[in-house]
Amino acid sequence: MDMQFWIWIIIIVITLIARANKKKPQTFDQERTQNPSAPAQDTKPVSFEDLLREIQAAKAPKPMVKPVPVAPVQDFEDYDDNLEEENKSLEKPYDYKNENTYETYENAKKAAFSRASLEETMRVEDTVIQFGKFGEYSKTETVSVASQYANELRNPQNFKRALILSEILNKRF
Repeated sequence: MDMQFWIWIIIIVITLIARANKKKPQTFDQERTQNPSAPAQDTKPVSFEDLLREIQAAKAPKPMVKPVPVAPVQDFEDYDDNLEEENKSLEKPYDYKNENTYETYENAKKAAFSRASLEETMRVEDTVIQFGKFGEYSKTETVSVASQYANELRNPQNFKRALILSEILNKRF
């Protein structure tokens, strides 16, 4: 027989032993005989109304005693109480009415014609021209092993190598 069968047999035996060792559920009469200190309830059975009153009494919320409010103790000092006016603005508004903006604009237009332009100030000799500065960032093409094998298999002169490769790649096991 195989090992799995014996493992199941052992598990079944262990569960049967565990169930046999469990305590059997005790009935009310057995409980009374084992616990003689409990008062005997040989009086008349409790009526439905009595049970209902007990349940409602258990559900009713107990009157809560209101706690005496205690004044909170401040652990910090509030510095905002004695401040003067906080809304004072520290910025000075720009008075554009006193300054003649149109006059400033016209003066800038006149001065622009008297200055030299970029084309006039630029010299070609000052321009730095460097070729191949970013050449090291260009991609280099790498030839993969699979493409090498594909090229060798296309060549009819390499039949022997192609046969060996097909034996390696097509495993029988």
